Amino acid sequence: MLDNALRKAAAVWLAPEGHAARLVWALWRDDTVLVAVGGTEQDVPGLADGVPCLLTVRSPTTHSHLVDVPVTARLVDPDEDTAAALRSARLNAAPRWDSVYRLEPS
Repeated sequence: MLDNALRKAAAVWLAPEGHAARLVWALWRDDTVLVAVGGTEQDVPGLADGVPCLLTVRSPTTHSHLVDVPVTARLVDPDEDTAAALRSARLNAAPRWDSVYRLEPS
């Protein structure tokens, strides 16, 4: 169910431990969720390597709740193909980020 939901969702709700949920842009790529933060990208207070989070996916059409998944944020250094996918999926002209996190199911 998570796979199908994330293939269609461009944004998810993410709540790093001790912080309120925040709507964030995310990219589903190679069976993982990626979140770019800092720079010209979104700010996600509390997001850091190894931090437990709750990922909530809602329907992109009805906005109804689909699934909650406990995840752990893992700081990654995206390869060129992944960085290109992150850039091409964004609406802003020249996205720049400080960090990219992979959200791994706990």
